[in-house]
Amino acid sequence: MLWDIRTRMKLALHLVDLIPDVQLTPALTAVVTMRTVLLCLLMGLSNCGLAPRQTGGDVLVIGDSVMAWNRSGAGDIGSVIEAELGREVVNRAALGAQIRASGLGTLGGLSIPDQLSGGPWNWVVMNGGANDLGVSCGGIRCDAEIDLLISKDGTTGAIPDLMTKARQQQAKVLWVGYYQAPNSMSFKGCRPGLVELERRIADFAGTQDGIFFIDSEDVFETTNLGLLAADRTHPSAAGSAVIGRFIAREIARRSQP
Repeated sequence: MLWDIRTRMKLALHLVDLIPDVQLTPALTAVVTMRTVLLCLLMGLSNCGLAPRQTGGDVLVIGDSVMAWNRSGAGDIGSVIEAELGREVVNRAALGAQIRASGLGTLGGLSIPDQLSGGPWNWVVMNGGANDLGVSCGGIRCDAEIDLLISKDGTTGAIPDLMTKARQQQAKVLWVGYYQAPNSMSFKGCRPGLVELERRIADFAGTQDGIFFIDSEDVFETTNLGLLAADRTHPSAAGSAVIGRFIAREIARRSQP
C-alpha cells in the first residue's frame, strides 16, 4: 500500500513520540541516531525535522530533540512560540541532531547547521551540543569536542560559525541552554561539559550584536517531574510549554523598537 506524505508524516511523528518510554544512554546515542536516519528514509521523508523547507520567514527553530519533542500533538516548543506570539514559526529541529554531524548523521535533518535554510529570517532560535558530546565522548566532559564546538575564548568553532551565518541572513539569534534533568540516565556524564559549553556560548553572545543566550534552567523547575517526559530527559508537553513561553517572552522583549 502506498501512503501519501501526510500519512507517512503522522506515522513518523507517532513513532518519535513513543521513544520517551525507552531509557537512552550515551553509549546508545550513535545507534539511535542511525535508527533515526533509517526511519526518515523508510518513511520517505527528506527531513526528520518534518517541517517543509522554505527559504525564509519570521521565526525559525533549529536544534535537537528538546526542540522537536511533542510535535505530533502540536505541543513542541516551536508551536508554543507560535501560539504565544501569533507569529509564523517553522520548527526544523530533529531527534538526534548534532552541531558537528558527519557521515549518515548529515541525513534526515540531523545536522543542525543544515537546518538553517536560506533566509531571510527575523529570528533563529537554536540549541544543541548534547548529542555531539554523547556521540563523540560517550557522555564525559570531553574538552577536545567542546573546543571544536566553541573555543575557550568563544571566538571560533562550529557554534559561533552557525550563529554568524544566521546573523549574515539578517536574523536575530537566540540560543536556548539546556535544563537540568537530575533523574535522567541519558547523557548523565555530559552535565559538566554542557555547563562549560553554555558558559562559553553565553560569553560569546554577550559580545555580539543581535545574538542572545537564555538558560532554560531559569524557568524549568527540576523538582517538578511533570515537566519531563517518561524518559526523564525530554520535556513533557507541559515542559515544552514552559520553555516555549520563556522563549516567546524573550523574542517579544527583544523585538520591541
